[in-house]
Amino acid sequence: MIKAKCVIGVTGGSGSGKTSIVHEIRDMFAESELCILSQDNYYIPREEQYVDDNGVQNFDLPSSINLKAFTEDVNKLMNGQAVDLKEYVFNNELKEASILHFQPAPVILAEGLFIYHDEVMRNLFDYKFFVDAPEDVKLIRRIKRDRVERNYPLDDVLYRFEHHVTPSYVKYILPYKSHCDIIINNTHSYKKGIDILSSFIQTKIVD
Repeated sequence: MIKAKCVIGVTGGSGSGKTSIVHEIRDMFAESELCILSQDNYYIPREEQYVDDNGVQNFDLPSSINLKAFTEDVNKLMNGQAVDLKEYVFNNELKEASILHFQPAPVILAEGLFIYHDEVMRNLFDYKFFVDAPEDVKLIRRIKRDRVERNYPLDDVLYRFEHHVTPSYVKYILPYKSHCDIIINNTHSYKKGIDILSSFIQTKIVD
């Protein structure tokens, strides 16, 4: 049975580039070395999401994600148990959800918006990373992602960024930046961030 030697958290605002960094990190290590779990696959059903005063569902609240299930699955992986869950496809009718399988590994990396806001989840991490980027850069990235990957119209993306994404970032994500071990600035390129994070993971694998 493989039990984790180290649990790493990676967070940042929507569009900061944290998911892109984590995807590239995934390709640099074998599944026997590194297991990555994302909060993106733990959203509660659409019909249960909070609806704002204008009738728009708000997916940018801690309550929009099943944090309890996420925390339980991180604990399982830490203790050598495999995890299976259904992929969340963000209302993209062009994409079919698949069953995702996660194997325990020496290093567990948990990525998501609210991983530090939840106290139980926060206490699991040995090291905390924060990916940072200016608001205008995050908005451009959000537009590109949501229109292409999640099939959302532009007006919807802009409304959510102003009324949901930004207030949530200020209230639930930014306050934990000063408590993180390493801050990755991702204004133009995340290459340095990848180098820093991958080197750090490598040291923990060989410990």
